[in-house]
Order: sequence, then structure tokens, then C-alpha cells
Amino acid sequence: MDLNELRKYGELMKELKLSAFEVSEGGKTFRMERGISVPQSEMTYSENEEEESVKTENTGSSTLEIKSPMVGLFYSASAEDKDDYVKVGSQFRKGDTLCIIEAMKLMNEIKAEDDGVIEKILVKNGEAVEFGTPLFLYRRDR
Repeated sequence: MDLNELRKYGELMKELKLSAFEVSEGGKTFRMERGISVPQSEMTYSENEEEESVKTENTGSSTLEIKSPMVGLFYSASAEDKDDYVKVGSQFRKGDTLCIIEAMKLMNEIKAEDDGVIEKILVKNGEAVEFGTPLFLYRRDR
């Protein structure tokens, strides 16, 4: 990746008012951030684009957040004519798909790291999300 490409991505970030941008090319990943601070201990995700997983932040209460591991578009279902992966009140198990984040024309399934019950969906279908954007509130199902 050359400097002109990086500048192009920086301009795109500014134009779209994004606080973070990540691009992978040839097995290497480059990440740009501006004006945000998300502790890395709160968020991790896999290198495998087909099985993105989100770690959750323990807020000390019974309600936890699931955050976006990347910049992209949030989709609640696999297609417009399909049912949403989860709804308020839905029970899910570790490994279940919760949503899709489209990034760089790749559809990344966001998988549950825990068993739980959805308490609130914080973003709308088709909405742009940034790295670290809270997507769902849930409570653990133990």
C-alpha cells in the first residue's frame, strides 16, 4: 500500500466523518483512527473475516454491550426478505450470528461470545457504524 492510497483513505474518512478505518490487503492490515480512544482490552476480534467475533465489555451491571469490531454497515438479517437474526427478547448461544457488518464489500458475520438474551438493539438496519459502536444490550443467560 503506497502513501497516495493512504491519503485517499484518510480523505475518505474525513468525508464520511469516520473516526476509524481499517483496510486489509495482501495479508496485512492497516488501521487509521482519529479522535477516539477505545481501550483494546474491551474489544477484540478474530483475523478470520468469515467468522468475526465480538468480545463484550463487563460494565459491572447485569446489562452488557456488544460493540462493532469494525467500520461498516449494520444489517440485522442476511437479506431484506429474511427474518432478523435477533430481536428484543431473543435468546442466543455462543457462536450464534447476531448481525452482519458490511465492510469493503465483505459481509462479516458478528457472532456471540456468550449465551444471553437481547434487551435492546441500538442501531437500525442499514445504519453506518464505527469501530466500537454499541450494537446490542444483553444480559447473560446462565
